[in-house]
Amino acid sequence: MTYLIATTEEPDLAPLSVSSAAILSVLYTLVYVLPFYLSAKTRPSSILSRDAPTVIRARVRAVFISCLVICSSTIYVSTQVAKLDPWKTLHLLGWWPIDLLDLAKSMTLVLLLFLGPFFEAAVIDGEWREWIKGKKIVSVLSTPIGMRNYIAGPLTEEIAFRSAILPLHILTNPPSTLAHLPASSAVTLIFLTPLYFGIAHIHHFYEFRLTNPGVPTFPHALLRSVLQFGYTSVFGWLASFLMLRTGSVWTAVLAHCFCNFMGLPRFWGKVTPGAGVASAVDEVPIGPAGLSDAASGQSNYGKGAKRKGSDHVSRYSDPGSQAQASDTSLPWTVVYYVLLVAGAVLFWMNLWSLTESRNALVAFGKGKQSET
Repeated sequence: MTYLIATTEEPDLAPLSVSSAAILSVLYTLVYVLPFYLSAKTRPSSILSRDAPTVIRARVRAVFISCLVICSSTIYVSTQVAKLDPWKTLHLLGWWPIDLLDLAKSMTLVLLLFLGPFFEAAVIDGEWREWIKGKKIVSVLSTPIGMRNYIAGPLTEEIAFRSAILPLHILTNPPSTLAHLPASSAVTLIFLTPLYFGIAHIHHFYEFRLTNPGVPTFPHALLRSVLQFGYTSVFGWLASFLMLRTGSVWTAVLAHCFCNFMGLPRFWGKVTPGAGVASAVDEVPIGPAGLSDAASGQSNYGKGAKRKGSDHVSRYSDPGSQAQASDTSLPWTVVYYVLLVAGAVLFWMNLWSLTESRNALVAFGKGKQSET
């Protein structure tokens, strides 16, 4: 069972009310987002680039302070309201234990979901050589933008919106129900709590309008914000599921890093060899609130968007190679979409088995929990 199951001596009452959890979740979202508008160093404007190193450093400092405040609040609720001991509190927040096998299985699951895009990047675009050398990865992560997109963003966002918010809503359930969570509670934890994550990105509509005054509000800017809210919420479903099933926020952090790297998968268009090769520093991630690239006016589609369409000409390829690449685009396109569908099917088939863990925070659905 989960570490959080009550003993027979404990009263079977929910430690926290649903309304209290909701209010705290809204406050956490505000604490995470508002600091970007309180300082001239982080506040967006038509002349302030959010990619400037000074702006990135200021925003990263702000979100780390926000995470410290948010986590302190959840720890207080866990220890003083729910009366959990320190070890159970660390487990509730997903900080401990760290199970390397759970991390490996979870990343295998996420890789299956991105099997097509991963194959396109590694094989079709030939990026696997750069990955093995490791120098390009190190160089990207050493830049302010790379650090923000692939380290600070995923880490702070998962700490705030998974590690701090999910425990609040877990505590709205009587301890004994965590061994077999009611369907309504499971829906709330997996599908509703990530909405705070999506809502935290709505302010990007304002930032996009501010930095792109020439773009029509409707439908372009509005649809862009709706799309961003949609896919951030969908990713939140996956991240919440991973944390609940493995009892580790680090599975969600790694999944977030990987998804930022891959971006949204290509769902249409021809696959052209070399068309997706670009500097990783320029990639646009799923992105944390205030840290994502929405403020810069770039399309927040990530690596996948750069591969969409056959018209893209890579900065790393010469015009002559484009004609040769077009001759081989059809077989690569077929392979890509076959792998995309196969990966989605395999993801669904292994959703429960690859996330089964003795460290699970709750038990629901098909998974079997081991006794601890």
